[in-house]
Amino acid sequence: MITLIHRQETISFLGLPLVRHIDIDDAESVLQAIRKTPPGRPIEIIPHTPGGLVLAASQIAIALADHDGPVTAVVPHYAMSGGTLISMAADEIVMDSHAALGPVDPQLGQYPAASILAALESPGSHKDETLILGDVSRKAIRQVEVLVRGLLEKGMSPDRAADLAALMARGTWTHDHPLMAADLAKLGFPIKVGVGTEERELTSLYPQPRGRQSPVEYFPGGPGPPPGIPPGRERPRSEKSPRLA
Repeated sequence: MITLIHRQETISFLGLPLVRHIDIDDAESVLQAIRKTPPGRPIEIIPHTPGGLVLAASQIAIALADHDGPVTAVVPHYAMSGGTLISMAADEIVMDSHAALGPVDPQLGQYPAASILAALESPGSHKDETLILGDVSRKAIRQVEVLVRGLLEKGMSPDRAADLAALMARGTWTHDHPLMAADLAKLGFPIKVGVGTEERELTSLYPQPRGRQSPVEYFPGGPGPPPGIPPGRERPRSEKSPRLA
């Protein structure tokens, strides 16, 4: 089992939180784990990530696809962008019904490559910088599309793999658009719904680092007063007590 779990860090720069993503160090560590896995032994990878570098995600995805043995990607919550690219290298993707993958269209700095190409199609002259970005955008989309098509051809026909690769890489949706299990199944991805108890318990070992109290809490129903209620206050108030309308 390999985990690739990114949480938002508590440190910040100029007041903005720094968010972890897939980088070269991650790729080096995952590739080392894959190399140490004997041929024929199954690999289960758990990605929980917003994405990251195309180079790093591509290295991980290709190494998983080349592994001599079954590969399963288990997505308890989300694996966007580069996390989706890694998941597509698996023979099977196991997700919760409300977990999400996402598009893999390349991003050039703060702009989607597909949007740069769309801007070039508008009438009028364009700056040299925009023309250069357009050239890079075409190459980036083509490169990602070829990679995705190669990953998907393991489990489907070449024509279907080509159609899905174009759909995922050419900016069909916004880059953060969630594609849930039902959506992916309709598209033809090898999806199985239902993350196991062991995987759920494992991800709980990677809590979000926080410098403040979590804004979300959960108290299951049942007998006894809710936690934090002072003694004697667990009984209902009388009708004479003031209350909100």
